[in-house]
Amino acid sequence: MSENRISRRAKANFPTVLLTLLSIVQALALELLWGHLTEQNYLYEFTFLSVLGWIQISATLLGILLIWLIYSDLVLRLSWVPTTTDAVFPFLVGILEFAQISVLGPSTIGAWFIVLSVLFAAMAWISHRSMKRARLDDDNHEFFKRINPATWRDHVRAGAPAGILVVLGASIWLSENRGWFALVAIVFVAILLAYQIWMNHIYTSRSYQSE
Repeated sequence: MSENRISRRAKANFPTVLLTLLSIVQALALELLWGHLTEQNYLYEFTFLSVLGWIQISATLLGILLIWLIYSDLVLRLSWVPTTTDAVFPFLVGILEFAQISVLGPSTIGAWFIVLSVLFAAMAWISHRSMKRARLDDDNHEFFKRINPATWRDHVRAGAPAGILVVLGASIWLSENRGWFALVAIVFVAILLAYQIWMNHIYTSRSYQSE
């Protein structure tokens, strides 16, 4: 009986704790991003590299926003008994975000793609793990009765963006191509992130609708 009360208390407080941790991490990431904006003079010159830099920064900002939406939607829609790893994940995500922001710039575009691919893979794994654990909780029965368990095809689709980013990053890194190929690749990433945000909005809106 005591264990049940502890579990209920943990489930009730977990969303607040998790979003507070994530908010701190995201605020630090945004501060680092703002510092990059104020320290890089090339961004304020009308050149090809400045266009490349601004699109790269925009994609980074979209990625930060997407992470916040994924996390907030998970804890608002679903509930599960948290573990220690659930509290550690925001710090892991934060480290990857900091690493991504630290390699912003024309000379490190390849590394930026590689770090972003790891971030994509990490978020896909965190989301899958959270959904899997939430499916075991009876409180989420109403939600999961309309959704089949993930198949290997779902995992492939979830991991595909990370694989594409690795290929793009490795190609740019090895070829040191920071011209039009890099620009098209970064625009593709920005569009991909915007699409993910839109799909997250559609999915969330549908999940809140009553039958």
